[in-house]
Amino acid sequence: MAEGSARQRIAVIGAGAIGGVLAARLDAVGHEVAVTARGANLAAIRADGLRIRGGFGEHVARVRAAEALDEAPDVAILAVKATGALAALEANRAALAGVPLLVVQNGLGGERAAARALGHDRVAGGIALMAANSLEPGAVTVTAPGDTIVGGEEGARFAALLAEALPTSETPSIEGAQWTKLLINMVNAIPAIVGHSVQDVIRDPGLRRVMLASMRETARTGLAAGVRFQPLQGLTPLLVRVVAFAPQRIAQQIPLRIRERLGDVPNLGSTQQSIRRGQPTEIDAINGAVVAEAARIGREAPVNAALVELVHEVERTGTFLAPSVVRRLA
Repeated sequence: MAEGSARQRIAVIGAGAIGGVLAARLDAVGHEVAVTARGANLAAIRADGLRIRGGFGEHVARVRAAEALDEAPDVAILAVKATGALAALEANRAALAGVPLLVVQNGLGGERAAARALGHDRVAGGIALMAANSLEPGAVTVTAPGDTIVGGEEGARFAALLAEALPTSETPSIEGAQWTKLLINMVNAIPAIVGHSVQDVIRDPGLRRVMLASMRETARTGLAAGVRFQPLQGLTPLLVRVVAFAPQRIAQQIPLRIRERLGDVPNLGSTQQSIRRGQPTEIDAINGAVVAEAARIGREAPVNAALVELVHEVERTGTFLAPSVVRRLA
């Protein structure tokens, strides 16, 4: 813990891949951390602690773990997937009354939805740029370290808190940062459909072409809606326009750069991890968010719409599809 910092009681709601890393690192720097989890993950954390390894080092966090919070913390972090966010807030409503909350989530506007659900505006938005796999109960592997970006109401509070434990920065526009992350998250759907790593999908020219098409739709939709994209992971507003409008041979350098950043450790992407755990994905909050926003402004996003349907097909059947099914989309 940084000199002069006060030990705080921090609750992390959802100790999965991202929530697990945040909780373990905050524990490592000396805060009192409680987490919520379910099933085998909850049992493993109670028995053996919350274990992280990989890009941020190794640590076993002996945190308090339960299905729901039993007391109000000083601050809280919501790190469940978008599909379960409102249910998690409802389950912990009493403990979160008036408590500053950071919503770390894929998709758009999670912090606004949380503020409406809780009836107070002490809510910040967060974006985790690390890549982490959580396929073993109670354990998370950070396959590629990255910054955590925060902004909005209470943004400064959480930027200072997380900076003690992880690389963290504050953005002047959490909405613009969420859109840039949404564009980056276009790497998630295709690996979940075909059952391959993100790196292997990007190496495949046909699959990379479809991924780029989904990125183009995202960039063009956001720009048409007046979004001011914020720089994330080297993806600047200028490069967003490259994705949107440059010839394919130039624009494909963006997913190739993402593959390089991910390194050699196979990364499954959060959507495929959910499928492999038998949990609902948040595809409707990622690719589906592009489709919804495009419709709102009178446009279409057919590649993203098709990817949403294919992910739901894999969810229903439990069977990954042949890459050729995806390649024909572009």
